[in-house]
Amino acid sequence: MTKAAELRRADLVRNRRRDNTQKRLSESAVLATRSLAPITARRSSTAGPAPRPASSRVRRRPSGPLKMPGIQVHLPSIEFSSPRVKWRLLSSAMSLLIGAALYAAWSLPEFRVAAPRISGNQSINADEIRAVMGSSGQLIFSVLPTDLEIRLRRNFPELLSARVAVGLPNDVAVTVSERKPSILWEQGDGYTWIDDSGVAFRPRGTVDNLITVQALTAPQHDTAATTDPLAPIPYLSTDLVNSIRMLAAQAPPGTSMLFDSRYGLGWSDARGWQAFFGTGAREMSLRLRVYQSLVSTLQARGIAPVFINVQFPTAPYYRMNQ
Repeated sequence: MTKAAELRRADLVRNRRRDNTQKRLSESAVLATRSLAPITARRSSTAGPAPRPASSRVRRRPSGPLKMPGIQVHLPSIEFSSPRVKWRLLSSAMSLLIGAALYAAWSLPEFRVAAPRISGNQSINADEIRAVMGSSGQLIFSVLPTDLEIRLRRNFPELLSARVAVGLPNDVAVTVSERKPSILWEQGDGYTWIDDSGVAFRPRGTVDNLITVQALTAPQHDTAATTDPLAPIPYLSTDLVNSIRMLAAQAPPGTSMLFDSRYGLGWSDARGWQAFFGTGAREMSLRLRVYQSLVSTLQARGIAPVFINVQFPTAPYYRMNQ
């Protein structure tokens, strides 16, 4: 065999090996992507059909050899050094801490109001104020100071002001300011206290040096606008209150003052008559001078009246017993 023939034969062998290698690689790729054939169990000819399971048909996942040329499997890598992962871990930790804090705030008894602290009250009992507030046992986070202040002002007209302060973990402090009565108003079978602004409120205990007024009829309520929306409507006008205070200083000692919606303010004089002076405070001093002059004239003339009215100082009059 010549040298040229041997070279041709070697080339044929190499080409045949290369073709076989390419053929095996192609068959391996086809086998890797081909699904496996379903496996069925053999049944005897005498046995009946096998019962189906109660669950739905289980689908087999295809599998194939991984150790084949040309196939590589890459597993995902987890890196905790990534900034995104760090922020997620931090936010998760903060969410857990906030959730634990909220649970503790809503469940621990240390955050529930025991009994509000009351200060500034003189005639109103502290337990009455706590009962109206109704905040004992509530969570400190659900206590709204403004709502409690409005509730106190509307339930206690004798309060000039009410301030509620809330502090952690469960502290509620209430500071109130009460009205000071100056008039004891008697009407029908009842009586009430009235302060200098004309607001009437329930009497509590006893107070000295009050001006007693016996009302024969009910007064007209003062509907004047007020800058305080929570203040009650005054029972007497401020002008009438000033008239009562001015006239009380001139009344005979031990004399009870009277009120009549027709004649105004007056008193029962111990000398046997009733005297009325109207309601306006501006001319009250003039009416008092006219009254003293009229009484002196009647006594000088020996006249014993039963009724004297100086509501209009320019036209006073009196009545005698008939």
